Amino acid sequence: MDMKNPGFDTIAVHGGYEPKENNFSMTPPIYQTNAYDFVTTERAAALFGLKEDGDIYSRISNPTVRVFEDRMALLEGGSAAVAFSSGHNAIFSLVTNLCESGDEIVAARKIYGGAVNMLGQTFGQFGVRTTFIDSDNLLAWEEAITDRTKLFFFETVSNPGAAVADIAPICEIAHRHGILVVVDSTFTTPYLCRPFEFGADIVVHSATKYICGHGNAMGGIVIESGKFDYRNNPRYRAFGEPDASYHGVVFARDFPNAPFCARLRNKYLRDIGGCMSPNTAYLMLIGLETLSLRVKKHCENGETVAKYLQAHPKVKNVSYPSLPGSKYLRVCKKYLPNGCGAVFTCELGGDRAKCAEFMDRLKIFANVSNVCDSRSMVNHSASTTHAQLDAKQLAAAGISEGTVRFSVGIEDPADLVADLEQALSVL
Repeated sequence: MDMKNPGFDTIAVHGGYEPKENNFSMTPPIYQTNAYDFVTTERAAALFGLKEDGDIYSRISNPTVRVFEDRMALLEGGSAAVAFSSGHNAIFSLVTNLCESGDEIVAARKIYGGAVNMLGQTFGQFGVRTTFIDSDNLLAWEEAITDRTKLFFFETVSNPGAAVADIAPICEIAHRHGILVVVDSTFTTPYLCRPFEFGADIVVHSATKYICGHGNAMGGIVIESGKFDYRNNPRYRAFGEPDASYHGVVFARDFPNAPFCARLRNKYLRDIGGCMSPNTAYLMLIGLETLSLRVKKHCENGETVAKYLQAHPKVKNVSYPSLPGSKYLRVCKKYLPNGCGAVFTCELGGDRAKCAEFMDRLKIFANVSNVCDSRSMVNHSASTTHAQLDAKQLAAAGISEGTVRFSVGIEDPADLVADLEQALSVL
């Protein structure tokens, strides 16, 4: 594709792919191969020494996966991307690319429970400490910074309570101290929000969700802006010093447009091995072709369901961020003019038994742990996705025994409302 300044939907269908380079196949072929013919010993040495770009082994790169990576980088407005087997693997690998024992992370409290466990517990075992803060309090970000802080981490729209991050001032604080900002943009996708435009340095997605869109493949992806300067930054010496495993390659010097992704791919995708399969990349590319169409419908249905729940006498409150009275209305208008997604919570009040009674009567909404595919889903966060959090952590995340998470799909909205009405009527 050689068009200048193509629109979002054109990139989603064509970006990063040339049919004439692939036997004129209109859809990207699935390169179901482990290895690649180097042709000459000299070329093999150049590839392994990072002196030439190309595919070595599908654990590190694959032509089908590269199309997905390139397309996502174009959609986000980034310089490069690396795909992974899951969103969790993507987060784990990007943190490993930045941190070693003794380093620190500052993260929002209101994020996915699995990310809280990973950052707080798993990386804690490796000597990396995470300070969780109230992300709405800008002063809290600055107060948590130390000489060992390596990154800020938050979600554009949080899981499950739909808190919306004020991205630009958080990035300004981080950059004033020479710190990278990592944004999990899973719930917004590049269609609703492009965090690089507001100062973010790294964007990560669980591509399992809206990007794939149909609940049939699992993957993750990390995209970098290409604008962060690692040179002469004492927090990131590993990027500006010779790398022993590549005989002196300096990632900030030798890969000036994408040092983060170059190091991430050639060290941590190589060593940890959480690669995306070519079949998965193919499914992700199919999902991207209809991303804007689906997300528009998700947002419309999400707002319809949220408004219905807000007006229902048996619902205490609803966390959908664009509802009247929401504390996030201002930031929604700034960062999410096309909609704020379709994942949010409602508070039924009472205990776990009341939530179970409601959820068990639903006919269309399925009780599952996934979110952001074409089907409507619910779950009880305190006993599932955030079950490993203690009472204090749950309260800080805005989750109670009466919290139900909704992920609204693309079904007929009247049918969704009717399903909720029959289930709520028995409470």
